[in-house]
Amino acid sequence: MTNLLYDVTQGIATVSVNRPEKMNALNIDTILQIGLAIDTALADESVCGIVLTGVGDKAFVAGADIAEFANYTSAQGKLLSASGHSVFNKIEQSKKPVIAAINGFALGGGCELAMACHFRIASNNAKLGQPEVNLGILPGYGGTQRLVQLIGKGKAMEMLMTGDMISADEALALGLVNYVTTLEELLPKAHSILNKIASKGPVAIGLVIECVNAVYDGTKDGFAMEIEAFGNCMESEDFKEGTSAFLEKRKANFVGR
Repeated sequence: MTNLLYDVTQGIATVSVNRPEKMNALNIDTILQIGLAIDTALADESVCGIVLTGVGDKAFVAGADIAEFANYTSAQGKLLSASGHSVFNKIEQSKKPVIAAINGFALGGGCELAMACHFRIASNNAKLGQPEVNLGILPGYGGTQRLVQLIGKGKAMEMLMTGDMISADEALALGLVNYVTTLEELLPKAHSILNKIASKGPVAIGLVIECVNAVYDGTKDGFAMEIEAFGNCMESEDFKEGTSAFLEKRKANFVGR
């Protein structure tokens, strides 16, 4: 993975976009490599959670690599957008929690990458935005959809049509990020949250992600999915262990089955 750094430490996979000379801008190779890294983490039974971040202290991902598609045809543009959607949907639908640790600029494709994660933590120097209209184009990796889901139609419309950036504190107030930290505390905060999640039942965590995502999927009945998932949990080893541990007043030892 030439454009990424991949590391697993104490059950947490850290995927870092490694193009600091380009402010970690996304080209198609990097997007595909992110998809492969997610697949690797999901297949690794030792991994309980994933952190997505960028190398350096200036940028998470400062946008797309504009030079790559400046002369694309309509057909090429649609293929590029579809490739991004495929990878970002994989992140969103991951049954292991994925946190974006936003260290600096998260613009355009970078903001879209962060929004595909289950939630976001930002350093206090972070700037987020969807400035694509400045180039005469719109977001192509789900930005018009996920931004509305996260912050509401009115403010999303403003950000998408003005192309303005917002600060980490503004993003926190809007609910676009869950926490704001210093740069030094960014990754430790992400790890702390993932460690807490890792102490819960993995089967239940995966089903929570699936059911919450169904809220925004018009092809699915989230209420029906919840009923099915709730019932299925009753026969899992995790549920039997969790209830036994509760009744016995001890810490549960979940196995993810």
